Amino acid sequence: MKPLFWLCLALVAYAYFGYAIWLWLQVRLHKRPILQRPILPDVSIIIAARNEEANLPAKLENLRLLDYPKDRLQVVIASDGSTDRTASILQMQGSSISPVILDQSNGKACALNEAVKHATGEILVFQDARQLVDPDAISELVSCFADSNVGAVSGELLLETSANAPVSDALGIYWKIEKVVRKLESESGSVVGVTGAIYAIRRGLYTEMPSGTILDDVFVPMHVARAGKRVVFQPSAIARDQLFSEKGKEFSRKVRTLTGNYQLLQLAPWLLSPANPLLFRLISHKLLRLLVPLLLILMLMASALSTGPFYRSVFWLQILFYALAAIGVVSPTFRKFKPVAIANTFVMLNAAATLAFYNFIAGRNRVWI
Repeated sequence: MKPLFWLCLALVAYAYFGYAIWLWLQVRLHKRPILQRPILPDVSIIIAARNEEANLPAKLENLRLLDYPKDRLQVVIASDGSTDRTASILQMQGSSISPVILDQSNGKACALNEAVKHATGEILVFQDARQLVDPDAISELVSCFADSNVGAVSGELLLETSANAPVSDALGIYWKIEKVVRKLESESGSVVGVTGAIYAIRRGLYTEMPSGTILDDVFVPMHVARAGKRVVFQPSAIARDQLFSEKGKEFSRKVRTLTGNYQLLQLAPWLLSPANPLLFRLISHKLLRLLVPLLLILMLMASALSTGPFYRSVFWLQILFYALAAIGVVSPTFRKFKPVAIANTFVMLNAAATLAFYNFIAGRNRVWI
């Protein structure tokens, strides 16, 4: 039992901290800078929308404020079988928008595929209808394509509170860790996924997605990496979103993302083969975290069944940690205290991973967005 405890502890520690440390060492030993300079290629902004009449007016105004030359910018928005006023809003925009009106909903992946067919730009910039982007976001993204080795560029999603302040609770800490990992991955080679709210690829590297694909922001860039091009992170290309205030929304978003990771292995089995140049990074960054719930259970069992005061103490420390998480669930007021918030968020993320596994094996992985 004792070796099992230490193995599980080492894997959990590696998933959350060890991989970042390994990347940091890679950057120190072999940093791979990106050649950046201002360039003005033709750009097509690609958006898939379904029942987005509430968000579209603000999004369209946001697109008008972009500082990229209008004669080099095309906006293609696909309405995926929307049953509200999404299609009519798009059709009212005149020549400023290239609407793609799909009568039936076949999912986000199919809507993106159809939108790309209408794109004329050398660079495709993918955005979502809900998030707003900074005026210089497109310019910041395309500047990275001055480097011929770069095939895709991820921007950064900033989660904010209703007061437009960056998230500062335990979930905010999680996002900060993610940002550090992506930055280090980019500086040492390629990131294994991009920010779905804002990313760009070279038109010739786009791979059509299978129907029902949940994570276009992993499927597309992994094919870019397979083609031998770098996928980099540009933190100055910013999209902004608000943290969901509705109870359970953030949890649902995380479950969707983790379910998508399982689905990817089914849609693209080559990801777990030597054909994937980012295999080690995919396992370290994405797949190992899916195993953390199982590792935590095994750690608890191993410490409970091991003899000695050290393992007994560790067992009760784990019980205390989970008790703090439970308190955060029962009484949200206590989440103001950082230990409770951290325990609650950590357990929430791993509960989402557990539910994602159930969704996958039960075939409940048909999620639009």
